[in-house]
Amino acid sequence: MAGAPITKPDHVTEKWFSVPELRLRNHRFVVPLDYSLDSETSPKITVFAREIVAVGKEEQAMPYLLYLQGGPGFESPRPSEASGWLQRACEEFRVILLDQRGTGLSSPLTSSSMLQFKSAKELADYLVHFRADNIVKDAEFIRVRLVPNADPWTILGQSFGGFCAVTYLSFAPEGLKQVLITGGIPPIGKAYTADDVYEAGYEQVIRQNEKYYKRFPEDVEIVRDIVNYLAESDGGGVPLPSGGILTPKGLQALGLSGLGSSTGFERLHYMLERVWDPILVPGAPKRISQFFLNAFENWHSFDTNPLYALLHESIYCEGASSRWSANRLREKVECKFDAIKAAKEGQNVLFTGEMVFPWMFDEIHALKPFKAAADLLAKKEDWPPLYDVATLNTNKVPVAAAVYYEDMYVNFKLVMETAPHISGIRLWITNEFMHSGLRDAGRQVVDHLLGMINGKRPVY
Repeated sequence: MAGAPITKPDHVTEKWFSVPELRLRNHRFVVPLDYSLDSETSPKITVFAREIVAVGKEEQAMPYLLYLQGGPGFESPRPSEASGWLQRACEEFRVILLDQRGTGLSSPLTSSSMLQFKSAKELADYLVHFRADNIVKDAEFIRVRLVPNADPWTILGQSFGGFCAVTYLSFAPEGLKQVLITGGIPPIGKAYTADDVYEAGYEQVIRQNEKYYKRFPEDVEIVRDIVNYLAESDGGGVPLPSGGILTPKGLQALGLSGLGSSTGFERLHYMLERVWDPILVPGAPKRISQFFLNAFENWHSFDTNPLYALLHESIYCEGASSRWSANRLREKVECKFDAIKAAKEGQNVLFTGEMVFPWMFDEIHALKPFKAAADLLAKKEDWPPLYDVATLNTNKVPVAAAVYYEDMYVNFKLVMETAPHISGIRLWITNEFMHSGLRDAGRQVVDHLLGMINGKRPVY
């Protein structure tokens, strides 16, 4: 029975608890770090999942829905009430929020826990087991232990979670009843490389910058002033509260969050409004405010979720290395992204997007210890496949995907080139939402996709 407590050597179920309109209980699974090894000899890690139902449905027989979070390297949401997509899903599903391995409560790889490794190579060799292929194997491990009769379940993948969903379709379609994807169709097949992703990404980032400065033209001069101030400071930047340094390139990285979500423009603008300390005493020197420096560090999640920076480019790698793809591709368009040159010449300083650069491991305090490991991962060539195009071409699992026309993180052009490789996929293409559509209008998005996949909306 769904509500019965379970305690097995590799699966522990905790007691139900409540938040408004929801009942929740935690599951902890002991899984192999490396599924290619014998289950007895492989090192073990813990994977955490939280089961959620609407109040009163604890004992009801309901289909299961697994949620796969975006990232990579981010844990599932921590619900405090019934709202958004989760509330909609709980109307007909028993929802499982999975902390993907290395995140949240799943043997988390934090800026402190990773210091336990004695060498960069030891850490890099460990990190190779934390991509989508093993996340899917964890999901299958959980499904056969959690779902009655090991029945297939529905999955909802947001962003990188959508990439994981396509990996799932490639290697374990027997575990899937239906698939919902929001802003997360990956470039599929060896014909696509990390370079293809970032080349298309820079084009979209330039467009997002144009829209941002059109929306807030007063920020053009503010950003130039900041860049000039940083460039003229000792060491080419100013110290950050954590011990890192804010440089012009670091400032540009605010575009990672500021240019791609529905409220990102406003948040970035309000942050820039308070960049300078007021001059309270005549003759006092101009200074960047502590408010801004704290806000800058809080804007990113590298201190709490360093796995994102370490593995981001690897999600595009199959049988080839990334070789710091975003950085190499930037060099080709550096005439547009040279912040110091742009500021001095009175041009718009462009923010960058969802890109991780090697200099981040010098300037961001939480990432400094992992620079050598990051470089080893960037040079790794023998990444295993993440997708099976032949299997996807003959897919029988119903799939519905929300595709956001102006998505800065998952390029629309690449999506439209690669989605046809997934047989039977139905696309909902919209410019009503940005990449954050599931967060911003979750009930509407999930309802639309379920309608598509369950025949409530016409095929054409």
